[in-house]
Amino acid sequence: MNQGSLALLALGLTALLLALLLWWRARQGRTRSGLPAGEIVSSDMGDWVSAGPLFSARYRLAGKPDYMVETKDGLIPIEVKPGRRACEPYAADVLQLAAYCLLVEEVCGRRPSHGLLRYADRTFRIPYEPALETALHDTLAAMRADVRCTDVPRNHADPSRCRFCGLREDCGQSLLD
Repeated sequence: MNQGSLALLALGLTALLLALLLWWRARQGRTRSGLPAGEIVSSDMGDWVSAGPLFSARYRLAGKPDYMVETKDGLIPIEVKPGRRACEPYAADVLQLAAYCLLVEEVCGRRPSHGLLRYADRTFRIPYEPALETALHDTLAAMRADVRCTDVPRNHADPSRCRFCGLREDCGQSLLD
């Protein structure tokens, strides 16, 4: 074997090792992100350009999950809350994910078996079961009833929520005044 052939072989092996290293790092990154195996069909994160929000006239609801991944289990909506750390998912986050499941079923015609809720240090698999769907419909009905009211009482005792609320100036129930 001449020097040219050896150099070409060394270059080929180096390229192969580099490709394997990049593949391994990408796979680790995806695992850390909490994304399941499958094709990312939509993303609302970073520079990724994807379709607009999902909309249901029937439910008067619109939204866009951070990711939608086509898996062996079907189309799965994923919501990412990178600043959250908790042992259990927040109820509001679970309802938001349920809304995405409802929208996926309505718009795409396929009911997701579950959705994923990604916090900073863990991923929660939230089954999209009839009880959760009922809780979502009840919450949507209560929200619509509140929209028609002229005075809706604050539903928390947390000053930090008031501090960052966009409606604080008009609220009249702020915990910071």
